[in-house]
Amino acid sequence: MKIVVLDGYTLNPGDLSWAGLEAIGEVTVYDRTPKDLILDRIGDAQIIFTNKTPLTKETFEKVPNLKYVGVLATGYNVVDVQAAREFGITVTNIPTYGTTAVAQFVFALLLEICHHVGEHSAEVKKGAWSSCTDFCFWNYPLIELAGKTMGIIGYGRIGRATGKIAQALGMKVLAYDEYQDKALESDTMQYAPLDTVLCEADVISLHCPLFDSNKGMINKSSIAKMKDGVIIINTSRGPLIDENALAEELGSGKVFGAAVDVLSVEPASMDNPLMKAKNCIITPHIAWAPKESRERLMNITVDNLKAFLAGAAVNAVN
Repeated sequence: MKIVVLDGYTLNPGDLSWAGLEAIGEVTVYDRTPKDLILDRIGDAQIIFTNKTPLTKETFEKVPNLKYVGVLATGYNVVDVQAAREFGITVTNIPTYGTTAVAQFVFALLLEICHHVGEHSAEVKKGAWSSCTDFCFWNYPLIELAGKTMGIIGYGRIGRATGKIAQALGMKVLAYDEYQDKALESDTMQYAPLDTVLCEADVISLHCPLFDSNKGMINKSSIAKMKDGVIIINTSRGPLIDENALAEELGSGKVFGAAVDVLSVEPASMDNPLMKAKNCIITPHIAWAPKESRERLMNITVDNLKAFLAGAAVNAVN
């Protein structure tokens, strides 16, 4: 059995092992695959894996041996899943591997906005503390989170993990989700309509998948409903935010700060308006990437394939 990994580098830059797949078949791993080489690299393989390499109907028409596509991520919009179904190709994803990693990263971003640890450390090393006449100094407003409200848009696995951390820090959580588990509600966590979340939250964190219906949901109109000085965090999907509107509202001070691990175009374009926006942290889509998280992803990848080969596919999206 021939197995091809089209773009394995981000999952495994060298610190993990492909042994689990190698025990199943003949494995060829490419770090990256340009679009013009996709067909050649798939060849007559029955099994392929992709992270961000796109797979279209036109591709499926030309690879008759292909039976299975494993997406090495939760999001699977790079694959035409409807076309795959038409050609009898099963597509699976990895839905749960990064829950704790992403929730942790939300607070890495939020706490950096609240305390500017990196900048203060840099100033100390430049001599600013040594030359200070007082026993301490700060260059930015410092923010305590206890008693504030976190609005979480999308209260699935990652949203719930984020909410637990927020409550542990003494925050109240308002969650918006179409599917509500009322058993999760408490004195410190309540479901609320989207407008209520927008209006009452001091911090808004996005944890929803991207659909046509919510593209640009954070825009000039929705920001206008928010509290003055709101903080916005996005570790979900870049196009959920109208980046021009967010940059403008950061400049006006309506939004105190923002931190995004995802952008509308990735890798980032240097002319993205958030690049020069005031009080905006941008990280390079790394919330998912701790080694522990990638190990889980690798293990689930192998388990998905084993289940498919046993005739009982799991995590199938088509």
